[in-house]
Amino acid sequence: MKLLKYLPLLFFSLLHAQEEVVHSVYFDFDKFSLNDKQANDVVDFIKKTDSTRIESIQIFGYTDDIGKEAYNYKLSTKRATAIQNKFIQSGIKNKVIITIEGKGRILIDDDIVENLPEKRSKNRRVDVVLNLKPLPKIEIPGYYNTIQKRHIVGDHIYLDNVLFDRGSSKLTFKTKTELDKIAKLLQKYKNLQFEIQGHVCCTPPYQKEAIDMDTKKRQLSVNRAEAVYKYLILKKISKDRMTFKGYGNTVPLGKGAEYDRRVELVISKV
Repeated sequence: MKLLKYLPLLFFSLLHAQEEVVHSVYFDFDKFSLNDKQANDVVDFIKKTDSTRIESIQIFGYTDDIGKEAYNYKLSTKRATAIQNKFIQSGIKNKVIITIEGKGRILIDDDIVENLPEKRSKNRRVDVVLNLKPLPKIEIPGYYNTIQKRHIVGDHIYLDNVLFDRGSSKLTFKTKTELDKIAKLLQKYKNLQFEIQGHVCCTPPYQKEAIDMDTKKRQLSVNRAEAVYKYLILKKISKDRMTFKGYGNTVPLGKGAEYDRRVELVISKV
C-alpha cells in the first residue's frame, strides 16, 4: 500500500523532469556578484534555448553550510536576485520568471562526505530552471491502400486495383470500379487535396518515360495520371482538390512490372 501511495508522486516527478533544463552558476565563498563569464554563460543558456518552448524560468539560490541560517538565507536570495537582474538587463522578460527564491544553506554530513571543500563549493550556487513545453509531435507520412478518415501531408495511397495494361493509359472496368470507391471516400472527406501520380514500367534506364500506344507520344505516365484525374472529375470530385503528374519509371515498387503500371495518390493538403 505504501508503494502505491508514492507511485503517483514518482510518476509526476519523472514527467516533470523531462520538461526541465537546469543551468547552475557557482559563486565564491560569501559572494553574490557575477563575473563576466558567469553572466554571459547564464544568459547564453536562456537565449540558445528555443524561445517558443520556454514556458517559465525559476531561479533558486543556495549557500554552503558555513555560517548562520538567517545570514545564509539572505545570501542565497541575493544570489538568485543577481541572476534575475542580469536576465532583465539582457532583455529577458521578467514575466516569464515565475520564481526567485533563496533556499538558504544546504546541510551536509561532515563525517561521511569526501572532499568536503569541493562539496561545499558546489552548494554555493544558483540553479536556473527552464520549464519547457513538450516538443511538437512529429508525424511521418504513411502508406495506405485506400482513403483514410485522417491523413497528413505526404501520405501515399497505393490503389491496388488501379493498374494499366502495358503501353496503355485506358481505364479498365476493374480500375473504374476501384476509382468509384475512392470517389465516394473523397466526397466524404472533402478537406483532402492530393496529387495523382502516374508511373510506368519496362523502359530502358536511359529512357525514363514510356510511349502511349494510343497517342504515340512519350508521356504514358502523364496520360495515366490524367485519365484518373478526368474520371474523378466525372465522379464530382472538384478539380481544385487535384493535380496530376507523371513520374515515368523513377519510382518502381520492386514488386514486379505489373505493379509499376500504376497510379497513386499523394496527399498535398488536409
